[in-house]
Amino acid sequence: MQNGDPHIGMEDETYTDINGKAISLECQSHSGFCREFTVSSAKVSIGRVMVYTCAVWLSAYTIFFFTENTAVLSGAIIVTLVGMMVHIHFVKVDHETLLVIGSLGVQVSSSYASGRESTDFIEMDKIKDIVINEAIHMQRVIYYLCILLKDPTDPEGVSSVVPLFQSSKPRLNCLIKVYKSCQEILAKC
Repeated sequence: MQNGDPHIGMEDETYTDINGKAISLECQSHSGFCREFTVSSAKVSIGRVMVYTCAVWLSAYTIFFFTENTAVLSGAIIVTLVGMMVHIHFVKVDHETLLVIGSLGVQVSSSYASGRESTDFIEMDKIKDIVINEAIHMQRVIYYLCILLKDPTDPEGVSSVVPLFQSSKPRLNCLIKVYKSCQEILAKC
């Protein structure tokens, strides 16, 4: 940080997720021991919302046309509204943030389309390593960044794995950039 500007060392690059959709990675270096990575995905598409809403309401109107039951139309409106609220509040993540603070720990945050935020903090003494792992899903190899937690009973063992960027699912080239930067900080601890 020079001149007190927190955005010194900030980079913003465009990458794609595992499905080929554009995502962005913002890297901020707050100090030599503190870096923040934010992966942002596309906002909620009004066009997609309109298509789903029209499909549900058209189906409801078709059923109403044959049954003449107004409860079908009311039900379709309620299902659409509740579905949108659940999707915006629990499913659609706008951005995910990884904050690595050298001697303290790692904070993982998710910000949802509704404004709701979910934050977890993992103390540095519980972290064994940060690695890029791979998984096979539907005949594809998917890479993901994860934190390996130390096993309290076995110092050489791993008790659990905490996957990072679960919603944005960045491709390997993005993960490598975050991984290398995290390893620089872990090496200094």
